[in-house]
Amino acid sequence: MPQTIGSGSGITQFGRAMQALEVQIICANSPQAKGRVERVNQTLQDRLVKELRLRGISTIEAGNAYLPEFCEDFNRRFAVLPRSNHDAHRPLLKTENLDLILSRQKTTALSKNLTVQYQKVIYQIQSNRPDYALRNAQVTICENAKGEVTILYKNQPLPYTTFKKLPRQAEIVDTKNINRAIQTPKPPAPNHPWRQYGQHLNGAPIQQVIPNGAD
Repeated sequence: MPQTIGSGSGITQFGRAMQALEVQIICANSPQAKGRVERVNQTLQDRLVKELRLRGISTIEAGNAYLPEFCEDFNRRFAVLPRSNHDAHRPLLKTENLDLILSRQKTTALSKNLTVQYQKVIYQIQSNRPDYALRNAQVTICENAKGEVTILYKNQPLPYTTFKKLPRQAEIVDTKNINRAIQTPKPPAPNHPWRQYGQHLNGAPIQQVIPNGAD
């Protein structure tokens, strides 16, 4: 079953998934090992993209169909024979659900109203149990690559409905683009009170309002 990692544990989402699958992570702790990793990443980010462009591949389906050919050519030129032929892979257990294990997970608690917030969306739990049975219960929110959300309680999915989407907050601008954001003001909305005064979009003349008693 999927294992969840609480906040502040220092374990990444990838580390949690590997831990659930009992896969040991071997880190590149030497400059030589880091160099090999970076060279492979450079090949995949540079050579693979150029090969796709040369073949006119622009869809995910066509790219996936080309990958076996690319891998065969890459391994033929760069593969290194291992010191041992022992296969350390193990079969996937029936209790291991890859869709959940390889998802982005967050552990949190339900509110008194059996709601939980995730990614600016409030989810309302639907359960036949009494409300007090799930109040403040620890649940795990799992989001897969397709954006599908599963809420687990004791490794069992809970039915839910989307209760409310929170309003969009102000966009955070980093320090590199803050000057550009300030120098490029956005025009006011069509229903902004500012548009009731001065020059309108339809070319109407500016109306000057003189207070009573003024010359």
